[in-house]
Amino acid sequence: MTNPTTDLYQAGTRKKWILITLLMILLTGSVFYALNAGSYQLSPSQVLSVLSGVITGNTETLTPNDKIVVFDFRLPRILLAVLTGISLAIAGTVMQALLRNPLVSPFTLGLSSAASFGAACAIVLGAAWLPYIADVYQNYVIVTAAFILGWLSILLIYGISRVKGSTSATLILSGVVIGYIFQAGVMILKYVSNNEKLREITLWLMGGMWGANWNAIIVITPICIICFLYLESLSWDLNALSAGDDIAKNVDVRVEKLRFRGLLVSTLAASVCLAFTGIIGFIGLMAPHIGRMLIGSDNRYLIPCSALLGALILLISDTFARTIMDPIEIPVGVIMYLIGGVFFMILILQGKHRVIT
Repeated sequence: MTNPTTDLYQAGTRKKWILITLLMILLTGSVFYALNAGSYQLSPSQVLSVLSGVITGNTETLTPNDKIVVFDFRLPRILLAVLTGISLAIAGTVMQALLRNPLVSPFTLGLSSAASFGAACAIVLGAAWLPYIADVYQNYVIVTAAFILGWLSILLIYGISRVKGSTSATLILSGVVIGYIFQAGVMILKYVSNNEKLREITLWLMGGMWGANWNAIIVITPICIICFLYLESLSWDLNALSAGDDIAKNVDVRVEKLRFRGLLVSTLAASVCLAFTGIIGFIGLMAPHIGRMLIGSDNRYLIPCSALLGALILLISDTFARTIMDPIEIPVGVIMYLIGGVFFMILILQGKHRVIT
């Protein structure tokens, strides 16, 4: 005799995995479309020939231009967009679960402001502090400074919150305050910089995939995978935490340790990508919201669902940004702010208060 409750649970689980599978198929199709899209026209068969030739090592029969466009330019950019979308989405999902606030993201906790300040310091002051290194390895100096400041910001926020107790409200308020302080630092650096440096800072703050190369992919990929697997392993504890700190403690969840480790790993995942791309907003807010609408609040499924949605949204946005006004490229950060603003405006107009409050 079958149990109706068990059958209902299994049916719901199957639907969730089917949805995740469909998102994976849609993301794969978007990757393939992005490889074909651009000012240099390529047919699907040409793209497949380049990919198979690179995988098998048989590149002698490939047209040099085809290989350069597909493998050296488009593929690293596409992978960077996918990895960044995954990292920002899982960071936003876990931060919202840890602090039980659907409006929390890596940006509302001050991460973006801290990374911006680090990049601005490297752009404006790098030549004075590290004259030779800043000239020869300027991009690496900017990336390193943005990553270090972004990751240390969460340590500072958590340290401040520990003074009054690491509650979710204290952490959020600490993040807002730290964000304003770093924003002030960026404004000062923009004010004292010359026209060339000011343009560099402004361009970095807009966000884009200009830093895409295979070295960046090699650095980001293992960190993204490890962070995703670790955060996914916390899904049961995150589900327990959604019922409140006291209930989570009653089922043997170490709440403070969970928050500390979860926030650190989430920040690591987000900051390592933002260091290469600049500021890209709303992914950490949009992907978890859409994921909850599609799959529910169970973090076992919400984290991978949000990751795929984040990758899909950012990849489509970046493909649109580099092709809509070809050969002029629009910063993808601008596209994301437009999409994010319209998205939350629709939620407000439709009265979806249960989603955004």
